[in-house]
Amino acid sequence: MAAVEVDVQLTRDGELAVIHDPTVDRTTNGKGRVRDFTLAELKKLDAGKGEAIPSLAEVVAEVAGRAHLVVEVKDPEATSALLGFFQARDIFAHTHVISFWHPVVKVLKEKEPRLRTGVLLVGCPVDPVGVARAALAEALVLHYGYVTPDLVNTAHAGGLLVYVWNIDDVETLKPYLKMNLDGIGSNRPDVLVNYVASLK
Repeated sequence: MAAVEVDVQLTRDGELAVIHDPTVDRTTNGKGRVRDFTLAELKKLDAGKGEAIPSLAEVVAEVAGRAHLVVEVKDPEATSALLGFFQARDIFAHTHVISFWHPVVKVLKEKEPRLRTGVLLVGCPVDPVGVARAALAEALVLHYGYVTPDLVNTAHAGGLLVYVWNIDDVETLKPYLKMNLDGIGSNRPDVLVNYVASLK
């Protein structure tokens, strides 16, 4: 199944904007913190080639029926807005919420059990399955360099999904195709999809 991963930040007026950084400096022609702009103000910025910063609602509408959506929570203060967003649209079956902020993942799951969640990990702790369980998460999301067949098997035995990020070339991909992963993130999905299709 195809999936699209996006990062969300909270705007000054409580909307959810799809932008990676906490500031607009690197990816637009503006300057300042995302949280200091309203969504309408953000949309006036140029995010490259005339593109505007999308809202999460716009992204959901774009991918609906075409792909699974993985939402990374970058700002813990966005938790309530994100929860309300999902509940208002009842899109739990087609989305995952992931974060490096594990307490946020736990709170989201406690408040909305229908939400599917994952913990993003920096490195690999001694007990990644325990980390995920403590956050009430269903998935481990790790850099591919820390993932081994044993880790995948242990996670699966514990009822967890395993997603890796970010594999962008075929040679790196090859050993991971044998690991029974549940998902592979990439900045070059075209390259990976074409290679996998060539194997059939």
